[in-house]
Amino acid sequence: MSGNAGSSAIVSTFPLRASDRAFALLQERILDLRLPPGSPINEQALAEELELGRMPVREALARLASANFVTILPRRGTVVSVLSLDDIIAMFEAREAIECGVAFIVAQRATDADLTALRALVETANRARELSDQESYLRDDYAIHAFLIQMVRNSWLQAAAENLLRHNLRFWRTYWVSRPAQQATMISHAELLEALETHNPQAAEIAMRHHLEVSRHLLQASF
Repeated sequence: MSGNAGSSAIVSTFPLRASDRAFALLQERILDLRLPPGSPINEQALAEELELGRMPVREALARLASANFVTILPRRGTVVSVLSLDDIIAMFEAREAIECGVAFIVAQRATDADLTALRALVETANRARELSDQESYLRDDYAIHAFLIQMVRNSWLQAAAENLLRHNLRFWRTYWVSRPAQQATMISHAELLEALETHNPQAAEIAMRHHLEVSRHLLQASF
């Protein structure tokens, strides 16, 4: 599993384009469910609400469609994408393919500073888990997985992985809207952290795979 979704800002001396601003604002509303799955999107109304032109909003929606956050229906408008069970299973497969490799690499490259920061994130997630605070846990879980991606220090990998993590975040928020929070569905990161701290690539890969498999099995059982 894996708040507001954090994203790695690209430092630039250029001002943010209107379409980039529209993309960030719309994605945030989709992630925090102010625009829930299946909800229609009115370009003109959004442009007025965001105080942007209609063209930047249209460009932002095209980018969101390419990232599977919205679905453009010919002659019928645009809606926030609904994730089916098949979509979720495919998302877990993609995460497993990427994040198990990430764990393997990170176990070899992690610095003492990286591991200190990661341990702090895991401890924060543990506190939310103990309290069954689902929203805090989701934000903390996202932060852990996003930080692991950053620890690889590979910009090619980061963009794809972060997009998956945002979809994962949106899914679990949607999932828990109609279900009570349970500690059992808030998976611990302890095994993964231990493998990373001992710089054991094989154990880290296995721990990440186990983390994702447990989460997926809990999900499938609930359906």
